[in-house]
Amino acid sequence: MQTVDATDLKCPMPLLKTKLALADMQTGEQVQVVATDIGSTKDIPKFVDRAGHKLVSLNEQNHRHYFVIEKG
Repeated sequence: MQTVDATDLKCPMPLLKTKLALADMQTGEQVQVVATDIGSTKDIPKFVDRAGHKLVSLNEQNHRHYFVIEKG
C-alpha cells in the first residue's frame, strides 16, 4: 500500500496530494494518507465520497490523522 505523507501541510495540500495519488492508482488499490491538518478530517472524506472512492478507515493518533482510501 502506498503512503502519502501530508504531515505539517496546511489545507488544501493534503487533499491535493491525495487526489494526485489516487489518479495514479488502479481501481481497488488502497492508499494511506497521514495528515496533521484538522481540516483534512472533513475535506478528504467529502472528496472520497463525491469521487466514488471508499474511505476504509480514519484514525487519529498523536495528533496525526490516518486515512485508508480504496480507489473506486
